Amino acid sequence: MKKNAILMACAAVLAAVTLGACAKKDAAAAGNDAPAKSAEPKKIVIAEPVHLIGYLPLYVAIHEGYFAEQGLEVSVLQASGGVHVTAVVSGDAWGVIGGVDSNALANKNNSDPITSVVNCVNRANVYLFAKKGLAPKGSSPDDLKAFLKGKKIVAGRHGGSPNLLTRYAIILAGLDPEKDVTLLEPADAATVVTMLQNGAGDIGNGAEPQVSDGIAKGVWDEPFYKFTDMGDFSYSVVSVKKSTIANDPETVQKFVNAMVKALKTVASDRATAEKVLKLEFATLSDEAMKASLDRAYEDNLWSPDGMISEKAVATDMDMLSKTGIFQGEWTYAGLVDMQFVKNAGK
Repeated sequence: MKKNAILMACAAVLAAVTLGACAKKDAAAAGNDAPAKSAEPKKIVIAEPVHLIGYLPLYVAIHEGYFAEQGLEVSVLQASGGVHVTAVVSGDAWGVIGGVDSNALANKNNSDPITSVVNCVNRANVYLFAKKGLAPKGSSPDDLKAFLKGKKIVAGRHGGSPNLLTRYAIILAGLDPEKDVTLLEPADAATVVTMLQNGAGDIGNGAEPQVSDGIAKGVWDEPFYKFTDMGDFSYSVVSVKKSTIANDPETVQKFVNAMVKALKTVASDRATAEKVLKLEFATLSDEAMKASLDRAYEDNLWSPDGMISEKAVATDMDMLSKTGIFQGEWTYAGLVDMQFVKNAGK
């Protein structure tokens, strides 16, 4: 009897050990299939200068769960007045969405330069519109020059991309932005509707949803000048610190994977684009939303694949140089790193 009891005890121990080993093996197998589900998502913050329809691919990646698929929890911080760039420099944000030109300015004497890793808005997403009742006589360069001269122009924050583009257009028209026009430079781009409505300016610049909002309110008609006609332009790209690329390339790759997927969704699935647009801009009327999307698709606003071309950067930096805001040398490789876009989906 004693011998049988000992044998039974040994068998029980052996069974427990075997079952435990099997359980560990099963758990490991399940973990290999879905490591992201068992791990806490990595939280990162993207700073934006203003809430724009141009950033729709970023919002799509958030709402459609593309970042979550990559094990990321992404939130957006609105930081106007140029703070969107300094938020990355200070470490308050992981990344920033904005122009390569803004990064070039911030990188002066910066030992950890901001580097662009994926495209979003591949056109200069700015339009000039005149207070209702005002318009150029025609579309020739002479007509534009005559119309701009002496006008009060709500140009946006000094040093910001919309302001620089407005100055660029004035210079290309053969005028001096400091002498031939009056530039009004509010920090908040959203104030352009109110300023023209109240008579503070004759001409304004802006993007969607401001353009459609002003049209719907009867403040101005369709834009008379489209910077999107300039072609490839690195207007809104997502950028991170150089040290982030070096120290945490895995997270950068995951972020870029999600953004590239979102860009493809926006390009091919307007229904999803409209759904997310309504979530992000709930106060816009259905008519304004449709007009905004129509304009974006018509003007080929978004990058189809996340690539930032050398031409896009060169045009952007030409604007920065001709306006006199930037002096010095720059290189494409010093501002852009496309390795993650090239590896997306692999």
